[in-house]
Amino acid sequence: MTRRGMRRCALAVAAGLLAGCSAGGSGSDKDDEREPGSASSSEAAPAPSTPTDTGGESAPAGTPALNERTEPDLLLALSAPVEDSVYPAVGGPDVDALLYDLDLSWDPTKRSLTGTSTITFRAARDAKKFGLDFSPFLEVESLTLDGQEAAYTHRGKNLVVTAPIVTDDRHELVVSYAGKPRPVPAPTTRRDFSTVGFTVTDRGEVWTMQEPYGAYSWYPVNDQPADKALYDISVTVPEPWTGVANGRFVGDTTEDGRRTTEFQLDEPAASYLVTLAIGDYAHAAQTSKSGVTLDYWYPRGQPLVVDAMRAGGAAIDWIESRLGPYPFSSAGIVATDSQSAMETQTLVTIGNNEYVREPEVIVHELVHQWYGDQVSPADWSDVWLNEGMTMLMQGLWEADHDGAKISATTDSWRGIDQQLRDEYGPPGAYDPTQFAGSNVYYSPALMWNELRLELGDDQFFAIARSWLTANDNRSVTRDDIYEHWEKETGLELSAFFDAWILGTTTPAPGV
Repeated sequence: MTRRGMRRCALAVAAGLLAGCSAGGSGSDKDDEREPGSASSSEAAPAPSTPTDTGGESAPAGTPALNERTEPDLLLALSAPVEDSVYPAVGGPDVDALLYDLDLSWDPTKRSLTGTSTITFRAARDAKKFGLDFSPFLEVESLTLDGQEAAYTHRGKNLVVTAPIVTDDRHELVVSYAGKPRPVPAPTTRRDFSTVGFTVTDRGEVWTMQEPYGAYSWYPVNDQPADKALYDISVTVPEPWTGVANGRFVGDTTEDGRRTTEFQLDEPAASYLVTLAIGDYAHAAQTSKSGVTLDYWYPRGQPLVVDAMRAGGAAIDWIESRLGPYPFSSAGIVATDSQSAMETQTLVTIGNNEYVREPEVIVHELVHQWYGDQVSPADWSDVWLNEGMTMLMQGLWEADHDGAKISATTDSWRGIDQQLRDEYGPPGAYDPTQFAGSNVYYSPALMWNELRLELGDDQFFAIARSWLTANDNRSVTRDDIYEHWEKETGLELSAFFDAWILGTTTPAPGV
């Protein structure tokens, strides 16, 4: 998630302000624009980017088929779910979700959602019953476990299935449901969002941002970041609207005035990184110099929005030169009516204001595809694992593109660090009612910069890359990253890390 501000806004934070600042600069290579299911006036437009088709059922012409999930696919999604230390009421350690197959239908006039969620999961431990998080505003119409009706209760946000499970056994839970979803109150005092999850505009459009939780507002889920899963998502909406979700675009079909779009995530994602957007979308695409194709979904008739998105191509090239190849098989950005931005996996979500469309924000959310999405925190006490490295990368990008020295930027961060620790707590032990406060951005960014200065850019980014390779698709803890950096540098860094992440006072410069 973006932090409102950066170099110039650091001073505003010190003054108690959270208003966004802007920076110039963008880049693009080649692009094309089309409406979903249509062609350009000059030639047939390509479908959104996809990897090579490896089989499965047929799809509309010009698109790959939906891949059937195999055992190696499911093994990618094996996780060790935990009870979160910051938000223990959401998510849990019983269920290791491997695949969410979501079949969704949205009626914008009635503001109603109909869905069937087929969840393939591993029992993470022995239990007499197991639970998932699920909105109290959606009514379960049927529920089966391994093809048989199962007893369940649905009270508040807790969907509890009364059936025994044995560690490592595989199961398939199918939940059909309907209702009028509502977003969930967010545990934060930030100005750019106060709720999370399924959000409906006055026109019946839909967008979702759900960090640290809120996916349960629209499907049954183990809503905690330690449990990564694969996703197959189909969305049916009235024409000319389009439903957009994470992953590679599989295709779209139209029947009786309703369009169904299908998307597939080839690598597992934490639930907070899943996105759903519904509206009157047009599509454009752009390919970076390195060959990554980005798909852009934007409100029809708003070319300035897609123009802003086109900063993504140059951003990918810049990030890859430091963190290595883009880690997923699809990439893109979707614009919504939010006031914030979010690193939703493979499809960044940006909101409806000038700040979140600035190139520096596009860079920030794309960096998260490496730090936050490819490797995610196992517990929300470690959200700084996402934001610290990403904030440093944003600062370095601004230094490259705006001409200001990174030393000036980090000096401004250091000037507000003590205030942030006093207001929000240390970045690794923050106030749970102040999720995603500025402390989890600037303080760990300063920490990483101190280590960068000690090691030099070459060694620093080599280790930053080796961390990603060693932990691909994992949810990790602070102990994991401490151990990795100590092993790779040969330095004893425990006191250094603890001072920055758990300390109540700003550490002195140096490692």
